This record gives sequence, structure tokens and C-alpha cells, in this order.
Amino acid sequence: MEKKVTPYKDSELGKKQQVTQMFDTISGKYDGLNRVISFGIDIKWREKVVALVKNTKPATILDIATGTGDLAINMALKIDAEKITGLDISQGMLEVGKLKVSEKKLSDKIDMVIGDSEALPFEDNSFDAITVAFGVRNFEDLEKGLAEIYRVLKKGGIFVVLETSNPTKPPYKQGYNVYTKSILPIIGKLFSKDRSAYAYLSESASVFPFGEEFNNILRKIGFTNVEDKPQTFGVATIYEAYK
Repeated sequence: MEKKVTPYKDSELGKKQQVTQMFDTISGKYDGLNRVISFGIDIKWREKVVALVKNTKPATILDIATGTGDLAINMALKIDAEKITGLDISQGMLEVGKLKVSEKKLSDKIDMVIGDSEALPFEDNSFDAITVAFGVRNFEDLEKGLAEIYRVLKKGGIFVVLETSNPTKPPYKQGYNVYTKSILPIIGKLFSKDRSAYAYLSESASVFPFGEEFNNILRKIGFTNVEDKPQTFGVATIYEAYK
């Protein structure tokens, strides 16, 4: 069972509203934060996601929790797809993403739309490929969100998730714990006055199901050929699945 994580302990809002508020607040500094906390390795992780999707030659792609559009832009530049839709619940993140898409002259290929991953505004069987990078742990109802993804994915379509995970082998396990509990909050404080936001990013990663546990959730939803691919000593994992 997925553990509940509350980014703001004193908030009466639900997780979905809190996460939306959090990302609206840090949207202007999110890209810089990603580069710093991952030492830039997140760029290589995203490239591996793009390669998996590219192999299936999709015409239509949905990037959920697209944020500022890093993955959507990467796919638009490297995959010969007809249309890529980037969806996010945070208007602040989307505004940053729209500016990046426009600057790269990709507005004709990428649509950036606001929407809820647990109530996707699309017809059944709409996309050849669906991706989520560092977003599934923010779903308020994980299985509901994954079921929605399954619904709008075409039969035979690929679903790729890039998400944080926890190293299980020493000394990486101990080093990761020190980094996330002691160093990451300091980095967060440097980036934003909203210290709770960065505490949430660390806490949510520590309790989210990963590896075979997440594989089994995907299988429960109906996905097949599920495979997890740990990255960089297990600090992140790429999941590949099909409908």
C-alpha cells in the first residue's frame, strides 16, 4: 500500500492541491534545482527514456507531469512524432514550459495543457506512447492515475516512467540517506524560501514504492512486459511497460 506523504504538515489542503501549490511556487527555479540535486545526471536518464520511446516509432505521445517540458522537448527534437502533448496540473510550471517550447520553435509540435493525471481529458486509446518523469510519486491516488494512463494508451503502446528510488546496497544506501536527509534540504534552502517544498521532494522519494513493488502495481492495472531498469546505483529507476 502506498504511504501518504504530506508536503506541508500544517496545511488542510489535500495532497493534490498541496503539490500543485508547491510546484507553482518553485516553477521558476525547478530546472536549476533538477540539475543541482542530480549533478546533471537526470539529463542522461531522460535520454534513456527518449530512446525507449523512439524505438516504438510513436505518432502521438503524452508526457504527464511534464512540468517545464524538458522531456517533451527532448522527445520533440529526437523522435519523428506527429504530436506531443505535455500535461501538468501546475499552471506555473506550464508557463515556464510554454516559454521554453516557444523559444525552441516547437509550438507546432508540442501542446502544453493543464490537466489532472487522475482524470485525463482525453478519449480512450488516444496515444501511442505515454511518459512520466518524476511525477507518479505526486499522484494523490497512484492506482487511479495509472488506470487513467492505461485507458488513454493505445493497445500495444509503450508506457515509460522515470522516478526516484532508493539504493539498497551499501555503501550507496548509506550515502543516499545522508544526501537526502542532510544535504538536499540545504540545497533547497538556497534555491527557495519554501523549505517545505524541498523536504517534500526528499520525503516523497523515500516512501514511494520502487522496483518490483512498483512493477506489481503496474501489472495489477493491466500493463504487460513490465521491466524496471535501476539507474546510477539505484537512485532512480526507469520502468518500461506496455498495454
